[in-house]
Amino acid sequence: MMKTMLSTVALGLSLVAAPAMAEFSVNVGAISVMPSDSSGNLNVVEAVAGLPAGSTGVKVNDNTQLGLTFDYKLDKNWGVQLIAATPFTHKISGDGAIDGLKVGKTKHLPPTLLGQYYFDVGNSNIQPFVGLGVNYTNFFNTEADGQLKSTLVALGAAGANDPVTIKLKNSWGLAAQAGVNIKLADNLGVHLMISKIDIDTKAHVRVNGNTVQSVDVSIDPLVAMIGLRWTL
Repeated sequence: MMKTMLSTVALGLSLVAAPAMAEFSVNVGAISVMPSDSSGNLNVVEAVAGLPAGSTGVKVNDNTQLGLTFDYKLDKNWGVQLIAATPFTHKISGDGAIDGLKVGKTKHLPPTLLGQYYFDVGNSNIQPFVGLGVNYTNFFNTEADGQLKSTLVALGAAGANDPVTIKLKNSWGLAAQAGVNIKLADNLGVHLMISKIDIDTKAHVRVNGNTVQSVDVSIDPLVAMIGLRWTL
């Protein structure tokens, strides 16, 4: 994963030449992913359990990790940023008629590359900015919860010894952000940022390797970060 992250940094920085005014900064701090999630219904579960159609769904909880973002400022107005972090861990649970059911958990890395515009507010110590770019989310280490397994066994959808797994499809989507950099000293400052990221996936619940339930999930989180900024 670290090799992939470093390769992505190198790719992002190689997209632009290094003009005389170029400035490179690193931001380190707390970064939170707060899903504004929605999902399709679990039609197979509803049919087997005798629940009303459209009465079920899934949801994902918030998570905070160590954020590490890289800024490459081309001139006083334009720059590029790469958002990275240690892997986020999310619990997946039931919603609606199955609210509270523990479905599983997953980890993901959502590297995001954005072009940025910095506003001139007449104070070089305060640099508000907006950004627009693309996100790639890689899901991994996805596991089904024992509660999901026991529920499928109780419904007759799985045997007591059948392996139950969950697979999540990786996602490409757009990202938009706004924030501000506040200069405290020559090379030290504060970085504040909030982004909205389009993350859509399809979840597959599998028994013995065969998919018994698929559902579309729109995670679409707000991503907020506060950290220290070092300008090199």
